[in-house]
Parts: sequence; C-alpha cells; structure tokens
Amino acid sequence: MPADDDAFEFIRLISGVNRQIEQSIEARLKPEGVSIEHFRVLDALMRENGLPMSELARQVLVDGPTLTKIVDRVIAASDVYRGADPQDRRKVLIFLSQKGRKRFETLRGLLSEPAAAIKTLGRDRSQKLRTLLRSVAGDL
Repeated sequence: MPADDDAFEFIRLISGVNRQIEQSIEARLKPEGVSIEHFRVLDALMRENGLPMSELARQVLVDGPTLTKIVDRVIAASDVYRGADPQDRRKVLIFLSQKGRKRFETLRGLLSEPAAAIKTLGRDRSQKLRTLLRSVAGDL
C-alpha cells in the first residue's frame, strides 16, 4: 500500500472511531437535553474552572463564535456563569456553577459504557494510544 493510502486509511480509522464514540455519547446525552458541546464545556471547567473563552473554545473543539452560542445556552441552563478574571477585571472567564457540577457528575455516569469500550484496550495499550494521539495532535 502506498504511503498516501496508509495516511488516508489512518484518517478514515480515526474519523470512524471518533464518530462512533460521539454518536454513542450523543445518544446518552440527548434524553438529558444536553449536547456533546455542552458536556465538553462542563468537562473542561471540571478540569480547570474559570477559563477564558479562547481556551474554552480550544478545549471544546469549536471556534469562538460557535462557543459563544454554546456558552449562552449553557448559561441559560444555569450550569455555568460569566465572571471577571480576578487578575484582570477587564477579562471575562467562564465558571462552573454548583448545578453544573452536579449535572456533570450525573452525565458522566451515563457515559460509562462508551468509556468502558475504550478500557477494553487495557491500561498499557490505552496509554500507548493516548500518547500516540497526543503526538499526532501536537504535530497538526
């Protein structure tokens, strides 16, 4: 197989696995009235509360204008709120509310099946795959 075919197969495999995982996650979130992007906002803020929109956009995997719409919906659900940066009052950060923390924990429990599918790789293979994917992502 030529090198280009290898690259395209790699792209198809990564895209296919990503799509399957997202479809599984979306199916579990939909009955809760939460989009995958809403969940990603909560997840990012659980890891680091009080993020600027630019960093949140990077972590949620969307552009700035799209994130603004998403954050507006997540604020309307009372899961997050905007607040001033304590270091620079002119900057606005996004913070997770108590309701958002509780919602995240509930949603995370719903996603145990997709997470379990990934765990079938085993600890060593899972870590190797994570390292490889981080390397590829860093090179893009």
